[in-house]
Amino acid sequence: MAKPSMKPSLPGPEDIYRVQLPNGITVLARSNFSSPSISMGGYLPAGSIFEVDEKLGLADFVSSCLMRGTQTRTFDEIYNELESVGASMGFDSTVHNLNFGGRSLVEDFPLLLKLLSESLFAPAFPKNEVENLRVHMLTGLALREQDTSDLAAMAFDRMLFEGHPYSRPGDGFVETIQSITRKDMQEFHHRYFGPSGMTIAIVGAIDPKKAAEAVEKVLGSWQIPGQVSPPELPDHKPVKKTVTNHHVLPGKSQSDLVIGMIGPGRKDPEYFPASLGNSVLGQFGMMGRIGEVVREKSGLAYYASSSLSGGTGPGSWEVSAGVNPKNLKKAIELIEKELRRFVKSGVTKDELADSQANYIGRLPLSLESNSGVAGAILNMERHSLGLDYYQRYEGMVRGVTRADVLRAARKYIDPDRLVISTAGP
Repeated sequence: MAKPSMKPSLPGPEDIYRVQLPNGITVLARSNFSSPSISMGGYLPAGSIFEVDEKLGLADFVSSCLMRGTQTRTFDEIYNELESVGASMGFDSTVHNLNFGGRSLVEDFPLLLKLLSESLFAPAFPKNEVENLRVHMLTGLALREQDTSDLAAMAFDRMLFEGHPYSRPGDGFVETIQSITRKDMQEFHHRYFGPSGMTIAIVGAIDPKKAAEAVEKVLGSWQIPGQVSPPELPDHKPVKKTVTNHHVLPGKSQSDLVIGMIGPGRKDPEYFPASLGNSVLGQFGMMGRIGEVVREKSGLAYYASSSLSGGTGPGSWEVSAGVNPKNLKKAIELIEKELRRFVKSGVTKDELADSQANYIGRLPLSLESNSGVAGAILNMERHSLGLDYYQRYEGMVRGVTRADVLRAARKYIDPDRLVISTAGP
């Protein structure tokens, strides 16, 4: 008896089936017969970039309401259908996209696609469900107004991305959520939902071509003449000097801070050097140098780390920490000092090697599940990285030098032009 051929451990062009349907939907599929399940994920360009300031949170409101009733099923009927077969599905919203995901046994994949199509094609926005969801969202916003971490992060985005869509909170404000009507939701759906620009990835116990055929059978007839295309992102204007903001919340026992600047976008050539540098700065081990200096050695922070968020447009490169209010000034000084050191000397040979080994070692772990592979395939498609991206990944990581990291740090980090946002008493 012949042994089954071993599938390459990393997804690539030889085992990812990619096709664009006539109506504009891109389908990517990869088989994995070691599990009887299927994971599905995808997106379409219907995010908060379409919102006006007076209706912030509309895209998020719409995405949260898609499964609360369609023209053919009630909220309870949708969830009962899913639960009866142990399946799951959900939606969320970002600046650029409406995202969706789901999981089921292979025999229940047609049901998953059917519920996806009904939610996308014909959401009913039932009045009682809209109001129940509004109460839930307003409660969340009220809690946000008492969270020092959330408030510091919001003010940071507002200052860093002033005049840019990235400056606005995706979940809106109390007054904007209160102002959104059912008609607003219906009009948003009518104008911006459609097959053009939609991408769906399917990974699991199914032949890739059959998976694409199943998608075409259910979604291939979706046609929206005149579907509105997303607007171009405006240019970003960097700050010319350090700007600060403190949001006063009396009675809090903790202050939170965010310090940072603009970082590279996902497709910028500096992204990998900056990402590996960020690992050294505030991720690797006990949150890198930032964690060691601010938290471990000085004992000033409850947490301290750095992050890099490169996406479709400009990202942020930021350090965040939670501290005792009396230590706030000292923590900021230590972080600024560490940023100056980072820009001056970059990373050591051992620090870079450790981070490179970490990046390479954790990649296969992130691809162990169907959902992990589906997410990886969507990442390649969303950022036009190429279907062989993960097969080139190790070489790209190992190819980053200390000089590359230093150049990226000096290009993006200017210790004299920081955005500093704090919240607390």
